[in-house]
Amino acid sequence: MDIDTALRMADEIGLDLVEIAPDANPPVCKIMDFGKYKYEIAQKAREARQNQTHIVVKEVRMRPKIESHDYETKRSHIEKFLRGGDKVKITMQFRGREQTRPELGYKLLQKLAEDISEFGFVEFAPKQEGRNMTMVLGPTKRKTEAVAEQKAARKAKAEAKAKAEASE
Repeated sequence: MDIDTALRMADEIGLDLVEIAPDANPPVCKIMDFGKYKYEIAQKAREARQNQTHIVVKEVRMRPKIESHDYETKRSHIEKFLRGGDKVKITMQFRGREQTRPELGYKLLQKLAEDISEFGFVEFAPKQEGRNMTMVLGPTKRKTEAVAEQKAARKAKAEAKAKAEASE
């Protein structure tokens, strides 16, 4: 079919003539609503972006001479980050004479890794870099699983609250 006939047919129907395969012999064209086609492609791309997850690296800083209560607070923060599916970078800061005893910081990081072994694993072992020693922990659950679990828990909590209010 020649191009003039195809354009006339598309115009009569109120649609567009779109060239699908320009390299073919003869070129292949299709009669379609091009605006609707572009909109559907944009919607699919947007939906794909929504399903992506961003893994965030959270940082927690400590000192070797940390009190037990402060340690527990930091540990609970790290657990919360790992439950949320984020990685955690722990930085042990050494100041002054503390730099002569890096084994204290290493032991503390090892103890921390044992304490949170249920929620995460050591991705990068403790490594001394100048005045700081760093260790990276990764979550045992994937980010998508963690987010889905948190949504389900919130939904169950809201349903329980609504049920309790309805029974009053």
